[in-house]
Amino acid sequence: MRGDIMSQERCDKDSTCETCGQEGGCSEQAKEDHAEKLLKKTMGKIRHKFMVMSGKGGVGKSTVAVNLSVALARDGREVGILDADLHGPDVPKMLGLDLKRLEGSPDRIEPVAYYPNLKVVSMAFLLPDPDSPVVWRGPLKHGAFKQFLSEVSWGDLDYLIVDLPPGTGDEPLSVAQLIGEVDGAVIVTTPQDVALLDARKAVTFSRMLKIPVVGIVENMSGFSCPHCGKTINLFKVGGGQKAAWELNVPFLGRIVFDPDIVENCDKGLPFVESLPNSRAAEAFLKISKKCEEFVNSPGSGAQAMKDTRTGISRVKAMLKDKKTLIEEV
Repeated sequence: MRGDIMSQERCDKDSTCETCGQEGGCSEQAKEDHAEKLLKKTMGKIRHKFMVMSGKGGVGKSTVAVNLSVALARDGREVGILDADLHGPDVPKMLGLDLKRLEGSPDRIEPVAYYPNLKVVSMAFLLPDPDSPVVWRGPLKHGAFKQFLSEVSWGDLDYLIVDLPPGTGDEPLSVAQLIGEVDGAVIVTTPQDVALLDARKAVTFSRMLKIPVVGIVENMSGFSCPHCGKTINLFKVGGGQKAAWELNVPFLGRIVFDPDIVENCDKGLPFVESLPNSRAAEAFLKISKKCEEFVNSPGSGAQAMKDTRTGISRVKAMLKDKKTLIEEV
């Protein structure tokens, strides 16, 4: 009898089914419904969600995601960063948190704090040792993302930054669908044609999913000589800006290749914090400001998308009310 009652009732608890203690009396459908409700409730407390993407690996996507998160947090924002690269979770290493572990509260999973206002979640916090691989297929990855997004105590955030693995496959698709309303995608590339080719795919992917493109960041745009300070074009310069122009998306800026940045990343020191006067940090702070302007400006792509979604929701509600009224008459 208890199972029949619980399967029909809507559960209003803020805890997950696993920590409830009464999940044995709920039907599988009731558990699924509660999980969906918990996901929407958690995401509803986060004002803006950014996905940091790249078409290929090795372009500095995690570096951009980490420093964007730190820059926003240092500016007083409440920020969360989700390391969605399950097979290569590097965010904890870049933040000097690689020895930390996720802790559980009675109801939720507690994220690791870099600052009091910067929360971090990564698969690396769950691995028994750094050399342990994650040998998972699609369904397991989707389940992990759902837990990270719905069962973590993110709280009230201004920004959630999702560091995605390279490409346009299972992971970015799952994350985008689970979040529901992504405010923007930041596309990271290097100046080479091969990287730009894949970055263009990331832009097309975002458009297919109706995710506004915040813009393109050109990383490793020239080498900053540690001796004379001059910039040497190891690869070439301007490819990211050209791609942004051709694709009609904003160009957010260039970040030079600086050996000090590499060294600080290995030490777990974000360069916007440890090297605030460097050319890279100055350029990145401008990129951070552009990201904030993108979601907060009335005429922005993200705001326009939100207005469209709100309008659609209102129309659906009106049609539903009209249908109910007709049925009552």
